[in-house]
Amino acid sequence: IIKRHTTSNILLNRLSVWSKLCYAIGGAPYQITGSALGFFLQIYLLDVAQLDPSHASIILFVGRAWDAITDPTVGFLVSRSRWTGIGRMMPWILFSTPFAVMTYFLIWYVPPFEQGKIYWYLIFYCLFQSMQTCFHVPYSALTMFISKDQKERDSATAYRMMVEVLGTVLGTAIQGQIVGDVTLDETKQAYLIASGVICIIYILCAIILVLGVKEQEETIRKNSMPLTFRQGLWLVMSHGPYIKLVIGFLFTSLAFMLLEGNFALFITYALGHRKDFQNILLVIMLSGALTIPLWQWFLTRYGKKKAVYFGMTWAIPFMILIISVKSNLIISYLVSMAAGVSVAAAFLLPWSMLPDVVDDFKVRNPDIHGHEALFYSYYVFFIKFASGVSLGISTLSMKFAGYVTGSCSQPEAVILTLKVLVSPVPVVLIVVGLLILRTYPIDEDRRQGNRKLLQELL
Repeated sequence: IIKRHTTSNILLNRLSVWSKLCYAIGGAPYQITGSALGFFLQIYLLDVAQLDPSHASIILFVGRAWDAITDPTVGFLVSRSRWTGIGRMMPWILFSTPFAVMTYFLIWYVPPFEQGKIYWYLIFYCLFQSMQTCFHVPYSALTMFISKDQKERDSATAYRMMVEVLGTVLGTAIQGQIVGDVTLDETKQAYLIASGVICIIYILCAIILVLGVKEQEETIRKNSMPLTFRQGLWLVMSHGPYIKLVIGFLFTSLAFMLLEGNFALFITYALGHRKDFQNILLVIMLSGALTIPLWQWFLTRYGKKKAVYFGMTWAIPFMILIISVKSNLIISYLVSMAAGVSVAAAFLLPWSMLPDVVDDFKVRNPDIHGHEALFYSYYVFFIKFASGVSLGISTLSMKFAGYVTGSCSQPEAVILTLKVLVSPVPVVLIVVGLLILRTYPIDEDRRQGNRKLLQELL
């Protein structure tokens, strides 16, 4: 009887390829818009909207900081949401989409006035980040509700990361190829066209997610009491494995955020590949997308911690190489292709390991239920806040180095600053992050033990 019951549970939690694909497609909007904003917003604000670097820095920092603050708030509200006919996470995704699309489009519009232009971009950037949070936090937590089986969730996460990397490719391609090398007036219109295309894709992905994925309702015990915001925060932050995982990936993520935020400027001004930077960015993302299955196989075979060590350290020699050799287009493409392998690991591994932490929490707190969204929201909070800090520092560094808005060339101080921001600083951050992740206690034995204990609890 026990064997038959276990087999029926496994079959019940098994996901079809179609369900995994629909779930994965739901992650594309976040990455498409994120890559477009990450790679192009800084250069757009400086060269197209022609804002002062200090104003651009304020927009980037405040926008990301606001975005970070909204994450735990939305996570708390989601955790207290009631179950509906389409689930507990799905209504947030469905109703936030039209507002996210509208505000995203207005970010890429240059208003017909000069005074107060900073407020235009600040307001719509913050509004978009809020609506995007209402989409992304429930979507991230949805991982725990598509299946109760760890292998199925890991497999679905691999599908998701592949689509998200492809989404980054798509966002980079749409924004880069449509904008291209045109005059200022044509560039303004090109940014609007690109944002319109991205908005349409955003809506289609949200529809596919809602229609193609069934959210499983969790069986909540009678003695499970709803927690206040402070209680939920304390429970999450007092769970040791979660804190070590978040802080470790905070440093490694900062490294790749600095690289992402300054890479377009670095390729354009330090390497002199102004006409090729869109294609170089595409090579990085395509390389990342194609190596996601490799990392999924690696973590299944050798464990997730080893995958972290190999994946993150792989990028270091190429970060050093790109600033060490004389500018050469072929070398730039080869280095970008190799760097994409680490980008894939940086995409996949945090989201693959977060469900293990949530499972570990459930095993040690069997009477507390329904707070999965808090774990995801606080992780996104720290990552986004760090992203805002990194972008703000990057833009201020450009100002202090003497960045000339709208110029075809930049002073040597700017080129030196860009080299520092895309190589030495990220390398140090990766090393620090890996040292912290060495203390992360959930290895494969503990993970499998938690899996068995959860099956007994269920």
